[in-house]
Amino acid sequence: MTDPGAAPTLVVGLGCQRGCPVSTLRALLDQALQAHKIGLHQITALASIDLKRDEPGLIELAAQLALPLMYFSREQLAGYEPRLSHRSEIAFERTGCYGIAESAALALAEQLAQAPATLLISRQKYAQATLALACAT
Repeated sequence: MTDPGAAPTLVVGLGCQRGCPVSTLRALLDQALQAHKIGLHQITALASIDLKRDEPGLIELAAQLALPLMYFSREQLAGYEPRLSHRSEIAFERTGCYGIAESAALALAEQLAQAPATLLISRQKYAQATLALACAT
């Protein structure tokens, strides 16, 4: 049973091209949160695909925000495909996953909250990066 007074679990899913600078990721995050009137302090964690485990921009963003950054395998993310708002053939060719940002956000929000998650912000694309925000209560 969930605590009705508990804050929702908000997870940002991120996908990016190799070498994407942290400034690009931060600009995308700030823009998306501002547009949806969500405070940075409300974010619980960041998520991506395990192929990005050594991506400096993602690691630096998590450090700047003092947030955990969790990774999921292509197999773990595949189960979220029916719930994606957008399917990217390019992402699939490169990673075996049709939507990294949305899938990773949903996967981590559900894992942390032990409850179903929904997308509050569907895939946003900016320069070399994609972002999505999932919420579980």
